[in-house]
Amino acid sequence: MGRAHVSTHQLVAGRYRLLEIIQRETNRICWYAEDIGTGEVSRPCLVTQVGLPDNAYETVGRAAARLVRTSENMALLCPGRVAGVVDAVEEAGTLWIVNEWIDGTPLCELLSEQGTFNYVRAARVGLELLDVLDAAHAEGIPHGELSPGQVFVREDHSIVVTGYGLAGATLAPRLTAPAYASPEQARDERIGPAADLWALGAILYTMVEGRPPFRDRGRPENTLKGVDRLPLRTPVRAGPLTQVVQGLLRKDSRERLTRPVVREALTRALSEDPDAGLASVPAPRLRGAYTAVRPGSPAWSRRTMVAGTALAVVTVAVAVLAATQGLPGGESGDDAADSPARPPASATSPGEGSGSAGPGPSVAPSPTKSPSPEPSPPSPKPTPTPTRSAPATALPPGFDRYQAPEGFSVALPEGWKRLDTDRQGDLRYRVVFGADGDHRTLAVTYSEGVGPDPVAVWRDEVEPNLKQSGDYERIGEIRATTYQGREAADMEWTADVGGARVHTFGRGFLLGEGRSFSLRWSTPDADWEDGANQEALRTVLKTFRPGSD
Repeated sequence: MGRAHVSTHQLVAGRYRLLEIIQRETNRICWYAEDIGTGEVSRPCLVTQVGLPDNAYETVGRAAARLVRTSENMALLCPGRVAGVVDAVEEAGTLWIVNEWIDGTPLCELLSEQGTFNYVRAARVGLELLDVLDAAHAEGIPHGELSPGQVFVREDHSIVVTGYGLAGATLAPRLTAPAYASPEQARDERIGPAADLWALGAILYTMVEGRPPFRDRGRPENTLKGVDRLPLRTPVRAGPLTQVVQGLLRKDSRERLTRPVVREALTRALSEDPDAGLASVPAPRLRGAYTAVRPGSPAWSRRTMVAGTALAVVTVAVAVLAATQGLPGGESGDDAADSPARPPASATSPGEGSGSAGPGPSVAPSPTKSPSPEPSPPSPKPTPTPTRSAPATALPPGFDRYQAPEGFSVALPEGWKRLDTDRQGDLRYRVVFGADGDHRTLAVTYSEGVGPDPVAVWRDEVEPNLKQSGDYERIGEIRATTYQGREAADMEWTADVGGARVHTFGRGFLLGEGRSFSLRWSTPDADWEDGANQEALRTVLKTFRPGSD
């Protein structure tokens, strides 16, 4: 595996200055850049850096020529819908693809900043993509690399697609976004139009569910293995798009829906409320140095861009992943597991101390065993979502890392200790943390034998027990999410515990093979909005590690 070290002090191919990373995928980085080899005035462009396996260097010349040729053909077929490739070169062990400037925002960025799309908005983007696929497939041109990182959304709601010509251009199968590869691509079979329809289904799924149908497992071979072998997680937010999404994501390419059927379904969804797809589409946002230098602006000059470049002097180490075959491997990866919405997790709610609670929610893979959410105190009031998991370093003041003998670790407020441990053989344990004089608690539960849907675990196994407790009241819906790259679900509630109203936030996540952990943070309901309480919850969510890391 190679490694390319790229600095914005350097020029790619002697003329393209990299300014700002706008998007990353498994083996692909897209930059805002400027072309300074065009005379006195530099021009904006997009430069995409694609890692190549060690055995692919001899094919780079062919790949570059193919990219340019395919781009030219697609520009004729879909004017304004496909980004033109103006240059493609090999340098520093990677393939650099230079696209003309796109005045739009990557779809993956919109999803990252705004969360899920309503089904009407998703249908609108889907129809735009289908138009491009129709034109390309009619001429026998598959994309083969379609993903949210290859789709830009412009201010007028139209889309521009990048990446045509890359699939099959080198010896490396599926170079950029394995989580959006089709099962046949995962098996290294021939790429055709059916693979693009799968990718369209995966993009629709991601827009409405907030995560890809098959998560990125860290190593491309592990991700592809999951795409090929794991069952599809049933979409829960797709509404009228559910059937079309499931029809596009059929493992057997011969059973996938055809483009006309997909178009009819998307058009029908859009017709239910055509304005809904427009109202929530923000204008594309340029960041950093580019905010004042959009093409055509008087500010677009070399001097302005040089000043902007000074803001972006960074060195990027890009791991160039080699092409892989399906190898067995553990599940890892950091999918962007955002924290909950105002988390609490009652540690001593009805049913918990007795050991009668059922298994808890689930989320993604981790250590060898995994607990699940259990009953805990509830009440109303929707809650904000904590932040995503981060490395277990640089703890905020007032917190100490606790390493449990069971293998997990977490940062706890100073002075906190184990208050109670409840075990049911090797299949389940719960550890409750807290401190004298502090009414907050954290309950960490590990379970085996939980179901494959973390939302269903909270709803069908935990909530029924909670409803038997004093004045239980759930706040909002049970929310599907991801946590540290794992499938997860959040639930928040209030309940009467020992004569006091307790507010609890619970996050359950799956570790695989029926194992799960759940974290439940509980505090007196009157103190829930306190800043220190919210900060403590965010810290717990950021620092919890299922293993011994």
